Amino acid sequence: MTEAKSYTETVNLPQTAFNMRANAVEREPELQQFWAENKIYEQLSQNNPKDSFILHDGPPYANGSLHMGHALNKVLKDIINKYKLLQGHKTDYIPGWDCHGLPIELKVLQKMKSKERQELTPLKLRQKAKEFAIQAQQEQCESFKRYGVWGNWDQPYLTLTPEYEAAQIDVFGQMVLKGHIYRGLKPVHWSPSSRTALAEAELEYPEGHTSPSIYVAFPVSKLGEGAAELAQYLPNLKLAIWTTTPWTIPGNLAVAVNGELEYAVVELDTPQPPLIRGVPKAGGSYLIVAKDLVERLSETFATELTIKTTLTGKALENTIYRHSLFDRESKVVIGGDYITTESGTGLVHTAPGHGQEDYITGQKYGLPILSPVDDGGKFTEEAGKFAGLQVVAKGNEKVSPGNQAIIDALQEAGALLKQEEYAHKYPYDWRTGKPTIFRATEQWFASVAGFREEALKAISTVTWIPAQGEKRITPMVSDRSDWCISRQRSWGVPIPVFYDEETNEPLLTEETINHVKGIIAEKGSDAWWELSVEKLLPESYRQNGRTYRKGTDTMDVWFDSGSSWAAVAKGRNLKYPVDMYLEGSDQHRGWFQSSLLTSVAVNGIAPYKIVLTHNHVLDEKGHKMSKSKGNGIAPELIIEGGNNKKQEPAYGADVLRLWVASVDYSSDVRVGKNIIKQTSDMYRKVRNTARFLLGNLHDFDPKKHTIAYADLPELDKYMLHRMTEVFAEVTDAYNSYQFFRFFQAIQNFCVVDLSNFYLDIAKDRLYISNLDSFRRRSCQTVLAVAIENIARAIAPVLCHMAEDIWQALPYDTGYKSVFESGWVEMQDEWRVEANSDALANPLGRSPLQWDVIRDLRDEVNKVMEQARTAKAIGSSLDAKVLLHVSDGELKNKLAAYNSSNTLSEKNVDELRYFFLASQVELVDYLPDSEYKSASDIANIAVVKAEGEKCDRCWNYSVSVGSFAEDPTICDRCNAALKGEF
Repeated sequence: MTEAKSYTETVNLPQTAFNMRANAVEREPELQQFWAENKIYEQLSQNNPKDSFILHDGPPYANGSLHMGHALNKVLKDIINKYKLLQGHKTDYIPGWDCHGLPIELKVLQKMKSKERQELTPLKLRQKAKEFAIQAQQEQCESFKRYGVWGNWDQPYLTLTPEYEAAQIDVFGQMVLKGHIYRGLKPVHWSPSSRTALAEAELEYPEGHTSPSIYVAFPVSKLGEGAAELAQYLPNLKLAIWTTTPWTIPGNLAVAVNGELEYAVVELDTPQPPLIRGVPKAGGSYLIVAKDLVERLSETFATELTIKTTLTGKALENTIYRHSLFDRESKVVIGGDYITTESGTGLVHTAPGHGQEDYITGQKYGLPILSPVDDGGKFTEEAGKFAGLQVVAKGNEKVSPGNQAIIDALQEAGALLKQEEYAHKYPYDWRTGKPTIFRATEQWFASVAGFREEALKAISTVTWIPAQGEKRITPMVSDRSDWCISRQRSWGVPIPVFYDEETNEPLLTEETINHVKGIIAEKGSDAWWELSVEKLLPESYRQNGRTYRKGTDTMDVWFDSGSSWAAVAKGRNLKYPVDMYLEGSDQHRGWFQSSLLTSVAVNGIAPYKIVLTHNHVLDEKGHKMSKSKGNGIAPELIIEGGNNKKQEPAYGADVLRLWVASVDYSSDVRVGKNIIKQTSDMYRKVRNTARFLLGNLHDFDPKKHTIAYADLPELDKYMLHRMTEVFAEVTDAYNSYQFFRFFQAIQNFCVVDLSNFYLDIAKDRLYISNLDSFRRRSCQTVLAVAIENIARAIAPVLCHMAEDIWQALPYDTGYKSVFESGWVEMQDEWRVEANSDALANPLGRSPLQWDVIRDLRDEVNKVMEQARTAKAIGSSLDAKVLLHVSDGELKNKLAAYNSSNTLSEKNVDELRYFFLASQVELVDYLPDSEYKSASDIANIAVVKAEGEKCDRCWNYSVSVGSFAEDPTICDRCNAALKGEF
């Protein structure tokens, strides 16, 4: 008896060094080293043939570890830059860092002991802040590089470098010369906890804030001309106001009404305590309130309010009232449309030193600016007996001492109508997390009014992605008050102003600004603190009979970063305006806006052509990430893993990058361990598909073995056509910055089109055919097109995997790196349009025929699964498929795929290969079978295959046993071993 042969060695199994496991912790840094050594980014960014695409980096703060928001932002930028490089564009991505300002100053101060702080000079503080910022910048830089982000890392832009600071001074100077900068005493957002003015972008509005709201009565002492008819209600007539900031009552200098609203004099039914005390017994007590609010105020005061008469707001103008706590009289004024009947009383307590609208109204009436609160948020001597009391609550205080003292004094004076807690949005200093106040101080401002219309026009010239970005920034700019650009800090770029010692008048001329700019360009902004006034002044001002002192204010850090178009885009001769700014949606009120305002003020144009915004990163449950909740996930944990690698695996940078590409950043995005695990599973599917493709190309040389398109089997032509569709979708996804569509298209292509369909079918001919057979080479021709273009298509996102694939290609492509190979390459002839004939006949020579075959294949698989579940068959090769097709045309087409010439090496398009069955038979009727189904396409049955199982290909065939020397193999394998199949 002949001993059975082993045919294992004759099967063409895949061979590749491309690992199933990414081993990202080691492999990714190796690939990054390869890029660095070969200067891939440098060469492409400078030498690519197309024009440059400049994505200008918004500077993160150099003050701590990176979080997922940073990762989302930087990876999105890198995906775009890498795509543009593959498209043949030059790029010059210069990473930036914001290095000045309070966050860094606070971090430095927190690290110091109290004795060290006492000995601190501005220069010592600046030196420590600079050291801190540079160290933080370098650490962040290394993290960004580990993400696989390409850029000019050796020459980033830092807002603390002399050349940057000088460019910023230049922007400031040009705005001064155009009349856009002025000094004024105005109420600004002031942070007592930071002791500095703040910009809108430096505020946050946490949930759950409550204020002690109070209703107060100011007694009328003299009626204006229009209100003479109210004389009968004197001396018991009072103005009712409402405020959520009792501490501003000492600053009250007017009561404002809306001239168009109707007001009512109402009588209180119960004029005794707890309402107004000290009312003569002979008369009632009368309040003036908005008529529309009478019913609501009756409920609030828990007393009946009876309307006695009505009059317009305009008629109340110039009525005089007495302050309830101070010995002064003020008048009723007409305010703007900010006075409504939505809340309060319809009369607005006006303190020009404590509010923007109050200030504007006060200016109209020539009111003084009274702000009796100091830098630390305590009442000054101007507040009389309240001096020294803190106006904002600290720690666990429900009500601040200042607020409580005012409320108590009003109660004692009989002026307090009602006190209650009021929940509302209130501005907090986003750095310290403490409440802010509105406080009038001498500050430097940019007059937005001077270029507002130009800014709004510039906004309309920009492409906003998503489109609602334009709707966000437009009202912000149209409603914006003047920009307070001065800060009372040491760590920043100085406002280069001198003050006359005698008159206190500012000295700010083209000559002085340019002189200071030249010094800072050479020595850096420390020179402002190091050099004497004489050296900082131009020579013409040194002996002019006047003496000067230098200003101590620094510029708002939003002015720093908002000048980056000048320091970087123009300063480094990149392009201006640049192609794109890309940041989080909160930057509509931050960097997007400050950049727009400075650029428009100086040059009349927006600094960008496209603004792309992403939203925030939340945890898996949709909650904001915070250290206190412990619900965050750090980018480095995803990349490098935790201490326990089973619980916190090292996924590598590509999985982080794939997560970025998978989310729709136009909404808030979620991330967490489960989401990253799912992303990793997707990554693995792409990698496994790539490994299979590479493994089956081990002996393929495109120069020698490529089969011409015209000669390819229909299945292979269909796959090339399908690739034209997939990669067109991928290209469109990148072009429209909708990277989640790329993610979906690649996932579907790798899993559904390749793994579950084409490669599933192709295994038989790849493994069983003779190495150099037509049927194998034609398949390899398609595999080579697939793997090269998958590598190119995923390269912007999965840059490490793409390069790893490219390095594992078993043949020479002529390109050292995947990034040198350019974007995906599809041939026009591969795309087969679905013409009218094909639509009429689904199985004409058109891509639509394959939709029918794939649907039929799915139906066959369902019946196969029935038989497999019942253990009637093991693998699908154990089966014979019977098809009953009633549509004549379809039956004829399918019959053409059921050739009897099974040993022709060009016979690839066979039903049995499509269905992974040993045999397929078209029948006029289905015999009785336990395993069958009916569908719109065909009725299907599965029965046991005929013949014996081939030891080599595992197909069943009646030819097994026909060959004396190889009695256990089939006719196909016999021919393959002879090199004929």
